[in-house]
Amino acid sequence: MVTLALGSTATQGQGTPAYRDVSRPVDVRVRDLLSRMSAEEKFWQLYMSGGDRDDPAHDWSHGAFGLQISARPTASGTPRAEVVREHAIRVNAIQRYFVDSTRLGIPIIPFDEGAHGLMRDGATVFPAAIALAAMWDSAAFARAVGVFAGEARMRGIRQLLSPVVNIASDVRWGRVEETYGEDPFLSSTLARIYARTAISAGGGGELGVITTPKHFVANVGDGGRDSHPIGFDRRTLEEVHFPPFRSALGAGALSVMTAYNSVGGVPATQNRWLLTDVLRTQWGFTGFVISDAAATGGATVLHFTEPNTPTAAKHAWEAGLDVVFQSSWPQHRPYLQAVEQGMVSREVIDSAVTRVLRAKFVLGLFDEPYVNVALAHTIAAQGDHLSLAREAAEKSIVLLRNERQTLPLGPSVRRIAVIGEDAVEARLGGYTGDGSEPISILDGLRASAGARDAGSDVRFAPGPGRLSPEYVPIPESALWTDSAGARLSGLRGEYWANPTFDAESRLTRRDAQVNFGWTLNSPGRGIPFDWYAVRWTAHVVVPAGGARRIGVEGNDGWRLWLDGKLLIDNWAKASYGSRLATVTLAAGSSHDIKLEFHETTGNARVKLVWDAGVATDWRSKIDSAVRLARASDVAVVVAGVEEGEFRDRSTLALPGHQEELIEAVAATGKPTVVVLIGGSAVTGGAWLERVGAVVHAWYPGEQGGTAVARVLL
Repeated sequence: MVTLALGSTATQGQGTPAYRDVSRPVDVRVRDLLSRMSAEEKFWQLYMSGGDRDDPAHDWSHGAFGLQISARPTASGTPRAEVVREHAIRVNAIQRYFVDSTRLGIPIIPFDEGAHGLMRDGATVFPAAIALAAMWDSAAFARAVGVFAGEARMRGIRQLLSPVVNIASDVRWGRVEETYGEDPFLSSTLARIYARTAISAGGGGELGVITTPKHFVANVGDGGRDSHPIGFDRRTLEEVHFPPFRSALGAGALSVMTAYNSVGGVPATQNRWLLTDVLRTQWGFTGFVISDAAATGGATVLHFTEPNTPTAAKHAWEAGLDVVFQSSWPQHRPYLQAVEQGMVSREVIDSAVTRVLRAKFVLGLFDEPYVNVALAHTIAAQGDHLSLAREAAEKSIVLLRNERQTLPLGPSVRRIAVIGEDAVEARLGGYTGDGSEPISILDGLRASAGARDAGSDVRFAPGPGRLSPEYVPIPESALWTDSAGARLSGLRGEYWANPTFDAESRLTRRDAQVNFGWTLNSPGRGIPFDWYAVRWTAHVVVPAGGARRIGVEGNDGWRLWLDGKLLIDNWAKASYGSRLATVTLAAGSSHDIKLEFHETTGNARVKLVWDAGVATDWRSKIDSAVRLARASDVAVVVAGVEEGEFRDRSTLALPGHQEELIEAVAATGKPTVVVLIGGSAVTGGAWLERVGAVVHAWYPGEQGGTAVARVLL
């Protein structure tokens, strides 16, 4: 019955093909299926991407390794169980296409993220990975991972691109929150629990979900820079960075994801020493290796070690990569080209396809490709997952300071001032869904205080926020230039293929505004990515309210003229920063502006900015918070950081004017508690000695508000 349900593909020869015979050994089934596959069908088993089958122009008839299938949008307030049910139906429908409508009926592996919960609507959001590590409770961690994998499995998602087992060797790295911290032993322990728990999530002896420890290897470099080149010696790799990966693989992880960075001068995705010599020969790994998204072709634009994408694909497959991960169907073309043109040997392709097919057979996808939608709906309707998320959040919170027994806040504390935008935002961290029932810290405190004493009074003041912008990019609406007698919005941009404005410009165009980040690419055709200069000219019209400051934010050097006068001369190459000049620009006035910029190393960023229209009210917001604190028995200031992938931190201080806020509130003399929201370290500064208590709540998940309240009260 099961094999009949797998599709109406034509058989070759008499009887049931060996690969459809559930009684045959997996290796026999793999060899039989491989022998029936065309070169194009083999390629598609080595290509994974985000998306679905909604675009008819995307031809999936040759199959696919797998898809990252999103849930369809649902109306606000849709019950969590119904969201899960609809997603399971959608995954089943897409799976049915591959099983019923492709020639060989090879099922896909639906995949998704799972650092601290399945990254889909309706899934339970636990505290960030770094917070789960801070529990120091392996049993609680295993229960959490059981929820991640179980909620994935019941929707038909069979691979999680997690855990992140990189060692957080520099807390300025923007992705510390995704990791288990700086200790190889703790990271190895949790990696082992994650892999073992997830692969067992099927129940009844069935395999559950493939885990994919990442990013292999060491993708935080000097200065906490994400995906920076790595030059560690082998002893450092062996003793610090390899152990969590070996631990996860030894516990049953069937996949590994490569890193964006290079290791020893060779991109990780094209690194034969890593992917073959270490992973397969030394460690005996028999699973499959996937690239990080766009990492295979990244050798052409990030490392500049490959002349083009097909060649990069050839070298990656030959080095030991199995599956290319891209974000969409159209991006497959240069990788397919490498296969069709014979750039990669048949032996290399067959070995990679064999590893993928073996995983699909081992997962049981050929025999039971679909999920029970009714069961998924029933499980999703249960509330125990939320209680586990709340338990994890409570266990993860760290008490950093508690002077004069400030905490817990006793019954005599009835008037509580809660201050800071992070108290109402319920931030969940990176790589997460929206949560099914997110509870903010303010709501958690109000509910808990009210349950303890109906006469409690919990009031809120936003304070100045995490970021208090003092300037913005000058918008297109304020800029115009002449072109053949016509008035065009924006600026005239002239681009030179050298940093000194020698000879004629290579490119002239209209730019809406100066707000650019040329990281992996050049500004335009014919311009080197790391060797150019730009001159922008325009007229700028000042809006109502006028402007008092104008300048540039960026790196690598610029000069700014206003009405023919050199206003800022910052031509020397420098790290990212800003310089603004004080001016008096009346509302409605028009001025000539010229900006010159040069780049000599790549990764350029530049913005033309002013303070027109920017409300500089952060001081008044602090004053409002102080008034609330004075009228309360205690003040709880919730402060947070800004971080994430490609958002490394140059300072560990709290951003914006949050430190001034804390000091002003503490100066009232009222007991002050600081709750830190973020996934990494924060320096205390002068405010630390002036407050009564500090707790680090990390990103505490969707039940975090209740957890924080239970810790404070």
